[in-house]
Amino acid sequence: MTPDPIAPHYAIAERHGRVKVKSTLEQQEAKRKEREKKLILYSNATQAALRKRDAGELDEEALDMTAQILTLNPDFASLWNLRREVFLHLGATRSQDEMRPLYMAELSFLESCLRISPKSYGTWYHRCWVMKHISEPDWTRELALCNRFLEIDERNFHCWDYRRFVTPSSLVSLTDELELTNNLITKNFSNYSSWHYRSKLLPQIHPDPLRLGRVTEEALLTELELVQNAFFTDPSDQSSWFYHRWLLGRADNPLSIRSLLVSVQGPSVCVSFSQPVKVQDDLILFLDGRPLMASWKTPEGKEKPSLIWVCDLPKGSVKRHGQHKFHVVFNDGEAEKECVLYPGQQQTWWCDSVTKEEIFRFDLSEGKSNILQHELKSCKELQELEPENKWCLLTIILLMRALDPLFYEKETLSYFDILKVVDPMRSGYYNDLCSKFQMENAILKMEYAEAHVIDLAKKGLTRLCHLDQLMLVTHMDLSYNHLRSLPADISMMRCIEVLECDNNEISQLQGVWNLTKLEELSLQYNKIQNVSDLKPLTSCPRLSVLRLQGNPVCEAADAQAELEAFLPNVETIQL
Repeated sequence: MTPDPIAPHYAIAERHGRVKVKSTLEQQEAKRKEREKKLILYSNATQAALRKRDAGELDEEALDMTAQILTLNPDFASLWNLRREVFLHLGATRSQDEMRPLYMAELSFLESCLRISPKSYGTWYHRCWVMKHISEPDWTRELALCNRFLEIDERNFHCWDYRRFVTPSSLVSLTDELELTNNLITKNFSNYSSWHYRSKLLPQIHPDPLRLGRVTEEALLTELELVQNAFFTDPSDQSSWFYHRWLLGRADNPLSIRSLLVSVQGPSVCVSFSQPVKVQDDLILFLDGRPLMASWKTPEGKEKPSLIWVCDLPKGSVKRHGQHKFHVVFNDGEAEKECVLYPGQQQTWWCDSVTKEEIFRFDLSEGKSNILQHELKSCKELQELEPENKWCLLTIILLMRALDPLFYEKETLSYFDILKVVDPMRSGYYNDLCSKFQMENAILKMEYAEAHVIDLAKKGLTRLCHLDQLMLVTHMDLSYNHLRSLPADISMMRCIEVLECDNNEISQLQGVWNLTKLEELSLQYNKIQNVSDLKPLTSCPRLSVLRLQGNPVCEAADAQAELEAFLPNVETIQL
């Protein structure tokens, strides 16, 4: 019998009936060579496609070439741009009927790309572009496509965004879309995207006529009950807690002028708005009925939207013993206010009738107050069962803020203490949030007392907030807190005369620039290192008393002489 020439080799490859497995090193080398081969092909194809673009060859061959690459990498943004250029070029010489088959083929190609990469930004964006350019778009088909991809991944926010693009043009009603979110949430309370979509639909279906972007009270109460069921079912899931926080949110303030301040010293005019704005040439100042050339600037001197804008008046324009009427108009009358400076006055102001309580608190009806009280009680019961649930603790705090921030002030602080223990990794965030609430409470108390002095000492503050609400404050005490700097927003305090910041951790004073009325500044026991750190004080013309005891800058032998030379206009420097 003639021996089989293949048998010996076969015996080596398959001995004892088992196929020989390549070693790991052999596998890695084979994969490396395969990757290099694909990379060369990919690179060559990309260069060829870009050469066609440079040569102006925007034809169907360019579509074929880019399709090969995008099938491998749907996130190649430049090639999607090239495809759009090709479609626009072809569309310039072809009718809509001739272009329709190309666009339909593009939609099919896009769907295949989405199956490869369902969360490709470029692919979803390009699909929107195609639907805007195709004749007789089939929106029902697009809605069905959204349904298919959401069945695969109900949290695909790209698909949710595309669905919001599709629904206005399709026949589906907003109510049907809301019902869709009901079904998805019922299946899975953890579906964050469904909760988010719901927050976009409700203001359109049940718009509050008085609060832009919010919902009617009846709808709000229904939603509060729904979301309460969700977080009681799964207290550890964050989706329903975030939605609950949105429900408790306030509407955006409509644009208005909040206050107008005129100072003879300077002289200057200061305007505060309810929203950050960039005034440019849109804010016009009238003095005694005549328009005045005014150069507006932010208190910190930066070119950015700001709540407060200031302009210096020409010298001699304001007579100390005369009566003057000031009138400001913003954006062709969208907002305007006026005030009168009477003879002998050093300053005058006008303030909006909107109170700080309205700015910081909810406008609660009896029905809304009752259900929030019920929710607060339920959350406290849940917290007894889930004592370390951070979402429950934070929601209790927010509910107490919504109901009555001053009544629940001490209890709120105790819950913050618990929150920082159970979730120490976010203690910095909780400290900042607590600081915000502490400042709101202090501003409310100051308003009730009708005073221009605010005491924020020993509040544990780590940040300063709402300084635009303190434009008329003359004396502020920030001692014994945890502040590391005086932020730029302090420059909004146009009337501040005395500022106490002892026993903090302050090392920077960038916010003190151009405080034209500041007379006394106390920075004892902070972390001022160098004389140069005090440079912002050179812009405060009336500063006469500076206290620096307990700062590293005081340790130098010649500190007193150096400081007096650096700040020659300051009469008293205490080290």
